[in-house]
Amino acid sequence: MMLGGAAGTAEIEISVEGLRNGNGSVRLCLTRNAAHFPDCNRDPAAIRRSLPAGQAANIRFSGAAPGVYALALIHDENDNGRLDKFMAIPREGFAFSRNPGLRMGPPSFEEVRFDAPAGRVRQTVRVRYLL
Repeated sequence: MMLGGAAGTAEIEISVEGLRNGNGSVRLCLTRNAAHFPDCNRDPAAIRRSLPAGQAANIRFSGAAPGVYALALIHDENDNGRLDKFMAIPREGFAFSRNPGLRMGPPSFEEVRFDAPAGRVRQTVRVRYLL
């Protein structure tokens, strides 16, 4: 959904729904590189943000290059810098752009990709918890 914004750059607004508590941090990563999704730590061009979970209802990424992006989010409740798992099942919350259905393993870049043209675009993500 295009809302308008600064000429030549994209402003990406993320609305986060469904956090089960305000503990720890919410960590987001926007990438344009399918090879580095969903863990975009190896992508030097990725846009990352980490903020206290209690302040994560609305997040804005300003000055992004227009293009196709994918968003991965984790609710790092114990603030240890990673998504904790038990027998490969996430113990903490996670979300992706376009809110794909649940299945075994993370979604593909193609399933969560969205266009961010010059101007403002908004994505609403629902955080999911399995344990």
